[in-house]
Amino acid sequence: MKKLIASLSASALVLSGFGLSGAAASPPKPLVPESAHDAAQARTKYPTAIGYGGAVASVDPDATKIGLDVLRRGGNAVDAAVATAAALGVTEPYSAGIGGGGYFVFYNAKQHKVLTIDGRETAPAAMPTNAFIDPATGAPYRFFPELVTSGVSVGIPGTPATWDRALRQWGTLSLGKALKPAADLAQHGFVVDATFRSQTLDNKARFAAIVPTAKLFLPGGDAPQVGTVFKNPELADTYRLLGAKGLPAFYGGPLASEIEATVKNPPKTPGTALPVMPGHLTTADLAKYKVIDRAPTKVRYDGLDVYGMAPSSSGGTTVGEALNILTPLQLSKQSTPQALHSYLEASALAFADRGAYVGDPAYVDVPTKELLSRGFGAERSCLIDPAKAAVKPVKPGVPDGQYGACGATTVTNERPDTEGLSTTHLVAADKWGNVVSYTLTIEQTGGSGITVPGRGFLLNNELTDFSTVYSDADPNRIQPGKRPRSSMSPTIVLRDGKPFLALGSPGGSTIITTVLQTLTNRVDRGMTLPEAVAAPRASQRNTANVTAEPPFIEAYGAALKPYGHTLVPSGDAFTSAAEIGAVAALEFLPNGGFLAAAEPTRRGGGSAGTVHQLWPTNR
Repeated sequence: MKKLIASLSASALVLSGFGLSGAAASPPKPLVPESAHDAAQARTKYPTAIGYGGAVASVDPDATKIGLDVLRRGGNAVDAAVATAAALGVTEPYSAGIGGGGYFVFYNAKQHKVLTIDGRETAPAAMPTNAFIDPATGAPYRFFPELVTSGVSVGIPGTPATWDRALRQWGTLSLGKALKPAADLAQHGFVVDATFRSQTLDNKARFAAIVPTAKLFLPGGDAPQVGTVFKNPELADTYRLLGAKGLPAFYGGPLASEIEATVKNPPKTPGTALPVMPGHLTTADLAKYKVIDRAPTKVRYDGLDVYGMAPSSSGGTTVGEALNILTPLQLSKQSTPQALHSYLEASALAFADRGAYVGDPAYVDVPTKELLSRGFGAERSCLIDPAKAAVKPVKPGVPDGQYGACGATTVTNERPDTEGLSTTHLVAADKWGNVVSYTLTIEQTGGSGITVPGRGFLLNNELTDFSTVYSDADPNRIQPGKRPRSSMSPTIVLRDGKPFLALGSPGGSTIITTVLQTLTNRVDRGMTLPEAVAAPRASQRNTANVTAEPPFIEAYGAALKPYGHTLVPSGDAFTSAAEIGAVAALEFLPNGGFLAAAEPTRRGGGSAGTVHQLWPTNR
């Protein structure tokens, strides 16, 4: 043990090796609240931590602490991940919770295997294919506010079933024990930070339109003030109910009936101007819901094995294909502008194929094997002009197993991207070498905006991830029982058969580019993991312009202009933020150590920690 501690704490081996030597070897500046009152109450959170015994990283300090406490009490990475996720349902209720779904990627140290759970929401059995079309006009409803805030957008939640499945297969705790810390947190409350208040204010009009949502999140007609304590005893009771009675308490019984009633007859505030249309979810849909154990995606990149989530997610196929496209280009040997150009072009090509071929494999014949083949990646790669950006949108390729020197293309109709930019991500690892990378969501920030009365949680609006207009040629067309295509990209990377990295992010379709950029930053561009997470981001999703954070434009706009890339500032019409993603990641160090890394500033900054912490030493 002394040798382990010495090797991990030696500045030459650890601190200098991860960009933390010299002046930066002091603990990073804690992420402090914005008011004196807040500062007096809120716990300090650090975005980077080095230590051993296990690690957790998420966007929230309460959630990270709960995960670490589970590890300290002898739980494994799966136990910690479920407990952390449940806590995020308390402190990040606009991004995740039991009203939503997600994807759980797990490295099993005993089996030396990566395994996954598809906990994506499904469309109700009665979901019509024209659900998003206004019968009065024959045109699609507006995305905002009609579809975003509606019962018609609510899919059957998969998160409770995901937690139960993960714990039963790989965990050591019961569902009740895993949920208890989060139930206590909901009961006693957490300190409101600036991010929670701003997200509430961004959704004030939507929340005010729903009686139980306004009661819970807009007490007195305003968002909770920074520095105050926000409590959710109704959610605490719901967690305790699930812990005591298990999944039947959610997918059946009184709660299931209440969910159906809420979706079919949203509890609108009298006089609200928002339509808040009714949806189609029933208790029968809830009773039939099942998570799916899926084989992960896998590609080989720079000597690493990169595992991701297979369809219904498009994350694993699109990240994996982009890495295959980049492989012949040898990104590590390119200059910074050239490497960024290659990254943007590879992303556009992979997104073209995502749109043409990826959907729920129960309804669509997704050519996953060919999309991830080296031959197809090379065929697509040769289309990249090293000196000039292609005119967007580029055409999808033909993943047919017959690959030549330069790729064939086909024609497809481009469809608008309506994926919400919210969601949350966490990573957890334990002393036995198990690793979890888990992304979960309720879609839009605030989901559907509809809280189940008396139960303390928001319902998702995931069905807006389906294409708005039905087409037989569209792999993401609306169909009853179907899982909408997702961009969630929980990723685990192995080196020589052992865990090396785990990462993921929120951000709608920018999740894919965020994970891809963070990976290439770390693997190819010489950045440490904290640097790779903090670096400014840009996202090319096969569109005429590149969406980029303002710092990216400032740093690289001039250098990328000769290539023909047009960079436009990120941000959307529904939030006040101009950020892309919010990564949580970890890296395995020599001799059993961990480096956990979260965002230093995005979404208010994340929180990383290890069980036995060597740095920062004053945690």
